[in-house]
Amino acid sequence: MADQTDEARYRTNFQDEIDGARLYRALSEAEPNADIAKVYAKLAAIEEAHAEVWRKQLAAMGKKIRRPKPGWRTQALSFLARRFGPAFVLPVITGLERADSSKYDNQLEAIADGLPQAERSHARILQAIGSSTPGGLPGSVLGRLEGRHRSGGNALRAAVLGANDGLVSNLSLVMGVAGAAVENWTLLVTGLAGLIAGACSMAMGEWLSVNSARELYQSQIETEAAELEQAPDEEKEEITLIYQAKGLPESEARRLAEQMMSNKKTALDTLIREELNIDPDDLGGSAWTAAATSFGLFSFGAIFPLLGFIFFSGDTAILAGLGASAVALFGIGAGTSLFTGRGLLFSGLRQLMIGLGSAAITYGIGKLIGVSIAG
Repeated sequence: MADQTDEARYRTNFQDEIDGARLYRALSEAEPNADIAKVYAKLAAIEEAHAEVWRKQLAAMGKKIRRPKPGWRTQALSFLARRFGPAFVLPVITGLERADSSKYDNQLEAIADGLPQAERSHARILQAIGSSTPGGLPGSVLGRLEGRHRSGGNALRAAVLGANDGLVSNLSLVMGVAGAAVENWTLLVTGLAGLIAGACSMAMGEWLSVNSARELYQSQIETEAAELEQAPDEEKEEITLIYQAKGLPESEARRLAEQMMSNKKTALDTLIREELNIDPDDLGGSAWTAAATSFGLFSFGAIFPLLGFIFFSGDTAILAGLGASAVALFGIGAGTSLFTGRGLLFSGLRQLMIGLGSAAITYGIGKLIGVSIAG
């Protein structure tokens, strides 16, 4: 039974490596940049060598071996690469490589031949190529930050959407309770509780997210350091391929790799930056700063529905809160036009309609609940 299980695993791995080799060959043939085409060709050769590992395993079991045909996905991606160019399919292939980068981690035969490190290397190289321009790769891909790294336009987007979360959620909460016809003091307390609870929740989520990212980066750095110590020749070859992917001739790329590898500290720092796209001096920023920023942005938006209850009473307070919220909703919508490219008036009115619509729904539900309880 174990032999059958091993055979099935070997054949699956054999097929995967054949598919990988065929796909890289197709990319190499379709790639207009000669230096990057050489990188694809070398990756194909490495996959062929990996396929040989599994062919030998099958041969050692006395199994008949026929070179399998590439799978349908490989054939389709190869066709698309030839028809529309490698860039058309590269994001898909990069995702597949990333998903498969750990498939050999628990296979002893693969570990013995260094396949896990090679698979992770392929995913990183593809990621580097994916950042390329017609003239080759840029010198750094660290600017490709998004989400909680908050740089450039993403910081503006995070600020606008963070304030919007606080505004819409607290406006809906306050109007829902107002629909039940409770006193102004209760509405104010409800709104303050919603502001604090929502801001704390957002801050905690942000802290966990950034801290988890830091821990992941630290783990990746430790893995890279271990690979540099255990397999320096493979790391040097990987660096050579990455510099070739940046558009450098092979001889110059190899010279730079050898020069870099002469100092392990420098080598590790460069590998972290070039392969992992991580700034070891930053690691995603401060989790506490991110949490505080998220808390502040949410609170800023959530305060508008409460302004009327601070200065007025009765229906005037509700209308004043709605008016302040409407102005803020339009302003936030207008702010989104800075990174969506849509018109300012359209974006502002759309956000206003969404926010007031949400408030109307919760007000109606609160009204029904209030009538039911009173009845």
